[in-house]
Amino acid sequence: MTTAYTDIQPVAEPGTGLVAKGDPVSRVDGRVKVTGQARYVAEHYTSDMAYGVVVNSTVAKGRITALHLDEARAVPGVLDILSHLNRPRTRKLDLFYKDMTAPAGSPFKPFHGAGVLYSGQPVALVLADTFEAARYAASLVRVDYEKAPHETNLLANVHRIHTPSRLKAGFSPPPKPTGDAEAAFEAAPVKIQADYYSGVEHHNPMEMHASTVIRADDGHLTVYDKTQSSQNSRWVVSQVFGLGKDKVTVKNPFIGGAFGSGLRPQYQLILAVMGALQLKRSVRVVLTRQQMFTFGHRPETLQRVQLAAERDGTLKSVMHRAIAETSRIEDYVEVVVNWSGQLYRCDNVKLDYKLVALDQYTPIDMRAPGAAHGIHALEVAMDELSYALGMDPLALRLKNYAERDAAKDLPYSTKELRACYAQGAERFGWSKRPLAPRSMHEGSELIGWGMATGQWDALQMLAKARAVLHADGRLEVSSAASDIGTGTYTVMSLIAASAMGLPLEQVTFRLGDSTLPFAPIEGGSSHVTTVGSAVEGVCEKLQRKLWKLGRAMPDSPFEIAMFSEVEFVGGSMQLIKMPRTAVPLTAILAAAGQDSIEEKYLMLPNALKQKNFVRATHSAVFCEVRVDEAFGTVRVTRVVSAIAAGRIMSAKTARSQIVGGVVWGISQALHEETRADHALGRFMNHNLSEYHVAVNADIHDIDVIFVDEDDRVVSRLGAKGVGEIGIVGVSAAVCNAIYHATGRRVRSTPMTPDKVMAPG
Repeated sequence: MTTAYTDIQPVAEPGTGLVAKGDPVSRVDGRVKVTGQARYVAEHYTSDMAYGVVVNSTVAKGRITALHLDEARAVPGVLDILSHLNRPRTRKLDLFYKDMTAPAGSPFKPFHGAGVLYSGQPVALVLADTFEAARYAASLVRVDYEKAPHETNLLANVHRIHTPSRLKAGFSPPPKPTGDAEAAFEAAPVKIQADYYSGVEHHNPMEMHASTVIRADDGHLTVYDKTQSSQNSRWVVSQVFGLGKDKVTVKNPFIGGAFGSGLRPQYQLILAVMGALQLKRSVRVVLTRQQMFTFGHRPETLQRVQLAAERDGTLKSVMHRAIAETSRIEDYVEVVVNWSGQLYRCDNVKLDYKLVALDQYTPIDMRAPGAAHGIHALEVAMDELSYALGMDPLALRLKNYAERDAAKDLPYSTKELRACYAQGAERFGWSKRPLAPRSMHEGSELIGWGMATGQWDALQMLAKARAVLHADGRLEVSSAASDIGTGTYTVMSLIAASAMGLPLEQVTFRLGDSTLPFAPIEGGSSHVTTVGSAVEGVCEKLQRKLWKLGRAMPDSPFEIAMFSEVEFVGGSMQLIKMPRTAVPLTAILAAAGQDSIEEKYLMLPNALKQKNFVRATHSAVFCEVRVDEAFGTVRVTRVVSAIAAGRIMSAKTARSQIVGGVVWGISQALHEETRADHALGRFMNHNLSEYHVAVNADIHDIDVIFVDEDDRVVSRLGAKGVGEIGIVGVSAAVCNAIYHATGRRVRSTPMTPDKVMAPG
């Protein structure tokens, strides 16, 4: 027997009142989260639950020659041990989700065969009646390997570079060169050239990756999965195991962070379903914190940037080359260098992007993939050029401000970057900055001020939404969106409440269920522009239906009113020019004799309109650091982040997104790196005690400015998206501030004390 669960749907607190788009409302899911009512993936339970624990490989490359399982099977409570030798039947694994999952490609296939492709690869799944039994038995599994030589060192293998052979959706290869960048570089009077290195980073969301598969008596599987798209995970399960759409439901109502790690279904999902099918009962598989380092990461990257300018600061040449890691399984690609052909005006640009295949798991998207590294290198190089010119770093950027994307010869749909520079600089006090390094100090600390520019794509995809207005005035809107902690519940509720003129507490937004209307993966800062536009669209259809019903009422004040002449305010429909004609929406439904009215909406991007513009968000980041030279310690004491991201739909959640991005940018700059022992081909600091992240003591004043911007090309809402832009440019601003404080240029992240203290 199984225990049925009803997912809690967050609603706004009573008394919230009428709201408008942009209002700083509190999260509607806040109470259920802080009171523990919100169930995350590993908190769903059934009386017949079995538990799976993954056994991972200890070699980086080779072949499994034997699995020794007798000791593990002898542990009381152990039900079965799955591996490539006895897994349930699947469809042809080399095709099961190639080109169909998001992002597309040829993902790793767990238990596909005896081959070992990377250290930490899952090689067995122990299933038991209790988690404790499964964990203990997993520790007793012994595996024999035939080892093969492996390569995990990017810097030692740059001679093996290749051009990406596969291009994922959303990836644009570097544009063709313009002008003659090499000749212009050689002829220019002022130039700089530098190499920049970024180490591997892992996501480490608070909630570990997990999948809970609840099997009903009729064989239907309800899967709670740590994913950024319930429908993506549902499609994968259906395709891998040949199960009809009506046989699998995937839910993800609450997600404890993801940042890209949940874009593709991770291997625990496939293993949990294998276990449920094998045992014909419910199964939960939760990865440990150490196992969170056995799939995907932000790729290690080596970049060279060459900039040349006239003595007045006019850019004459931009050359940017990046070499990044990928796996032997597939080519993982990011847009790393393209930003260098967009951000600044220059006639001679040459960009290049190459990969090196290593014996590691395929990298995966991490917040602002590509831009977090690529713009870091460009913006540090621009700072270096400013010193070579004896020019203020902000003045150099304004001198080369680009109104158009030169590579595409297209204008921006909107671009308020100048306002970001102006407002950010004023708030920070940039005009008081001395040009020379080592000019400011207090006590034993040197003080430095740095700045950088940020850019990210303003994306929109397609989505569907359904809305039901009930006779008692309650509005329920739904779409298979996800909320990874970004505020989707709140923003969508706010958009719907504002559109219908209802108090926020009367609106419920349902998400996180694969049976709901289609929504894309929550990624790329596209959920507000995409799902939010669908929500507003379906509410407009409801408005039109109410208008028609209102016109048909006996003695209706709306009998001859056009739709453009009515508005929805305070739970009523009224004539714009005669507000006293207001009729409650509940009265309109009552007069029509309807318990509810329903509408559906398909939001399709306006491709014809959008193709004529480059769509992007922008930022200007200003940073103050204090450096103790004796210890090499860096404190980031002030950050001002000025953001141009279209209309802001929810000021409070949007600010939280930017603050979170700035915190992560500081962490990227000073703390985060996963170190490998290349002799073993294994990540070594695979825990939160040795993988350093920024903590409360590392974070001080963060000031966020949203400049006025309204972009109706990107979305009908005028919004763009704020998820990624908050991190872009932050690490570069920190690096530039360190140079201003110390006169030492650090060209690799993280900028740890040993690097800050290094001479030169």
